[in-house]
Amino acid sequence: MKEIEVKGIKKIFNNNNVLDNISFSVEKGELMCLLGPSGCGKSTTLNIIAGLLQEDGGEILISGKNIKNIPVEKREIVILFQEYMLFPHLNVYNNIAFGLNMRKENKNRIKEKVNKILEMLSLQGLEYKYPKELSGGQKQRVAIGRALAIEPKVLLLDEPFTSLDINIRNSIRELVLKIQKKLGITTILVTHDKEEALMMSDHISLMINGKIIQHGTPKEIYENPNSKEVANFFGERNYFRGKIIENKFYCEFGEFKVKGKKQDYSEIMINPENIKIYKDLENKNCIGEVVSSKYAGDRIYYVVKYKDKDIKIIDYSNNLLEMGEKVSFSIDFSKGVLI
Repeated sequence: MKEIEVKGIKKIFNNNNVLDNISFSVEKGELMCLLGPSGCGKSTTLNIIAGLLQEDGGEILISGKNIKNIPVEKREIVILFQEYMLFPHLNVYNNIAFGLNMRKENKNRIKEKVNKILEMLSLQGLEYKYPKELSGGQKQRVAIGRALAIEPKVLLLDEPFTSLDINIRNSIRELVLKIQKKLGITTILVTHDKEEALMMSDHISLMINGKIIQHGTPKEIYENPNSKEVANFFGERNYFRGKIIENKFYCEFGEFKVKGKKQDYSEIMINPENIKIYKDLENKNCIGEVVSSKYAGDRIYYVVKYKDKDIKIIDYSNNLLEMGEKVSFSIDFSKGVLI
């Protein structure tokens, strides 16, 4: 069942089409990510869904109902920004309880809900501390708690982890994902972080220059990009030109079974992790020279010069090869994608 439907949303600022016919849907209980570079229109889309901006075209449906004329406070939508926006004069307990108090809910019911949130977010013992006494991670958990306390139908997250250091960021991500799945809250996460999107999302909509250029699961969008633009957004890829004849791709490395039209000239994309590198020169047809080597803990990023090509390789064997060293490599064309 679709909880959120965004249909043909347009937004114009200073005669510029900031959003150009944006359409996507989010299933009930799903976490969908709006992924893209800074300035592509992700946050504008989120603000329109929340009711903080007015769209110039299109419509938004929540549970099948058009929300255009529904006031912000009645949309059952909460948006969480990168900035914590906690009330400095309220302690943790009262920050979390703020929305419930505004609704004039029963005090015992408020206490029950807030205590549940405090436990869920591991904030017990911090109830009477003020924002200035909290760490960045604690402030973010309080902000999340305040959003969850009013039990929204839809949760919008606008780059909420960006300002946190890497270790806290990872733990908060895991916590948010755990709670989102436990409570079944339909969620849209805006981020420019490719790894964050791949790790957290059920589906990803990749947005560039105000347009959704591909929508799919993390696996689909990473392994089967529909264009070079999508492929390159997720990092450097390898491209090999060849010709398709009777469902076989012919290139300088041999012939390989693929799906394609007869006699089409095409390029096949290969991810760097699908190329193996060897110290011995066992593959006589694929011998190159290491021109770049970057150690990154559990992996090594290589660039191997082969004829006039730079072959990008990610190696997990941890056998560090020297610059200028002659190596052989093999390409798994079964993992390739025609572009």
